Amino acid sequence: MTTRTDHAAPTAPSKIPARRQCPACLRPQRTCICRWVTVISPQVEVLVLQHPLEVANAKGSARLLHLCLAGSRLEVGETFAPDRLGALLSDDRHNVLLYPETAEEKSLGVATPPAFDPAWLAAPQRLRLVVLDGTWRKSRKMLYLNPLLQALPRLPLTDTPPSHYLIRKAHLPDQLSTLEATAYALSQLEHAPERYKPLIDAFDGFVAQQAGYAAERRN
Repeated sequence: MTTRTDHAAPTAPSKIPARRQCPACLRPQRTCICRWVTVISPQVEVLVLQHPLEVANAKGSARLLHLCLAGSRLEVGETFAPDRLGALLSDDRHNVLLYPETAEEKSLGVATPPAFDPAWLAAPQRLRLVVLDGTWRKSRKMLYLNPLLQALPRLPLTDTPPSHYLIRKAHLPDQLSTLEATAYALSQLEHAPERYKPLIDAFDGFVAQQAGYAAERRN
């Protein structure tokens, strides 16, 4: 990647103080979410592919998810170079995409994914869960633009509770935040329904904090 630097005439120093940013959650110190970080070490490795427009979204949950899951990886992009994505999806683990199969995929030319092998559940430490972080439209475009993702077996979530994501509008009643969907997927893959409850509790705190800021702005 190359970076272009434009040189301009010097300007007078700004009198507006720069907002201090938390180096961990990358948010302004005033809205830091690190208080909600609860570190959990999953057996399944987690790779989050985040759409660029989600990075600065204050309501997004992917950064909190990444900070909570030891050994997880968070990569930003919409279209990934095949060699880079291939390296992220190395064959040292079985890769599973957390994404539902939808009727409109065939009209978009998205390849039919291979079947998930139930035998993989016997060794969750050999699995890598690939998560797309973005709105439904953004994540669908990421899938369309990256054929390597289309070649991954999918994990369908089962028996998930209603979403706690009260600060962001869902287009469908069963849509979950990135953090919630990942927590429930890990519980399912590891046969551990209670292990990731602290992650959902952390998410509830984050949602309450964001709702409080929204109420302040309205008032």
